[in-house]
Amino acid sequence: MDQRSRCDWVNTAKDYYVTYHDEEWGVPVHEDQRHFEFLLLEGAQAGLNWDTVLRKREGYRQAFDQFNPSLVAAYGTEKIAALCHDSGIVRNRLKIASAVRNAQIFLAIQEEFGRFDDYIWRFVGGRPRINGWKSWSEIPATSPESDALSKDLRQRGMKFVGSTILYAHMQATGLVMDHTVDCFRYRDLS
Repeated sequence: MDQRSRCDWVNTAKDYYVTYHDEEWGVPVHEDQRHFEFLLLEGAQAGLNWDTVLRKREGYRQAFDQFNPSLVAAYGTEKIAALCHDSGIVRNRLKIASAVRNAQIFLAIQEEFGRFDDYIWRFVGGRPRINGWKSWSEIPATSPESDALSKDLRQRGMKFVGSTILYAHMQATGLVMDHTVDCFRYRDLS
């Protein structure tokens, strides 16, 4: 592996972690299906560590129809019960049921705003928030923007969308760029 400087949270012993950091984390997302993927994965991660969900990402992709919100929104009780037995994902009934409900709300947001992307980027004024953190310990777990997004999504009925989860979503999808200044991706994305 190369010796480029990376954010402290990256487990360089795990190739999938390095790939995620180097190629995805902090890159601005403008595809609705990709936003839905990260909302579903971040919700699944609640109370767990990101490594658990990242390792199961392909299992989620298969189990949740490539993260197609229209298909997920139509899941009934039989599909939810089957997912509760799928070892490729985190088998938590509340998280699985919330993914279905969240997909329904996601579609309603698309209908209201034209695209979910148009909805979510409003919370950062349409442009990535570029931070200049020197160390991972400086990075907050929430922000006023993630607080506002969380409040709005909860009012719409979404679950597993607390401010900390949504700040992680904003970091992952590039609404907030939190690579530390010594990380090679900081220069690439700022």
